Amino acid sequence: MRLRVASWNVHKGIGGVDRRYRPERIVEVLRAIDADVCLLQEVDDGARRSGFDRQVDIFADALGMAWRAWFPNHHLKVGRYGNATLSRVPFHAAHNLSLTLPLHKRRSALHVRIPVHGHARPLWIFNCHLGLAEAERRQQLRRVLRLVDEHHGSSEDVVIAGDLNDVWRQLGPAVLLPAGFRTVARPPATFPAFRPLRALDRVFVRGKVSIDGCVRVESAAARAASDHRPIWFDLTE
Repeated sequence: MRLRVASWNVHKGIGGVDRRYRPERIVEVLRAIDADVCLLQEVDDGARRSGFDRQVDIFADALGMAWRAWFPNHHLKVGRYGNATLSRVPFHAAHNLSLTLPLHKRRSALHVRIPVHGHARPLWIFNCHLGLAEAERRQQLRRVLRLVDEHHGSSEDVVIAGDLNDVWRQLGPAVLLPAGFRTVARPPATFPAFRPLRALDRVFVRGKVSIDGCVRVESAAARAASDHRPIWFDLTE
């Protein structure tokens, strides 16, 4: 089994430096990655700043991804934005797990199960956008782990990825590694896009599935299209 996954905070399709709304740059970068599954954060729907576009459909249609899910985290005066999961392979019904804590900005994890040909068990993939405070992020990940353990215990093949805002690279040692998750030895820095210094965007796995590399995209379009760089990784068994 080999499944290529991309993860990217697309910043509503607005460039991190030029501040221009150019959704075609997002599509160009994702098309070059040629992933089977795309985990996207900060995806607009009906917002004035992005031409009132429904971005989940714009991106998915352009990439030929028939399976898509989107859930709003934030409601603006006009429009909303949230997480989107796009896929070339069918997935079971998507669900959203609220990760919002009192007095903090709304956050969530959009999760789907993907039955993969040649893979004994479906992959449970969580597309996360975590908070800005270290203690907040730890609580949010523990909420994800409670959901996993309540439903399937340690027998499920689980992928947790997305914009984890893992500024100090402590979420693995503090929360995920003790729960049996694994990650890459040297996660690439992804923020800010024009000169990445922090590995905010991460991937962790548990079960029989493994991560075969984790690559930051270096193209000119990737440097300009958002305030984060995208990463991609191959999942294998």
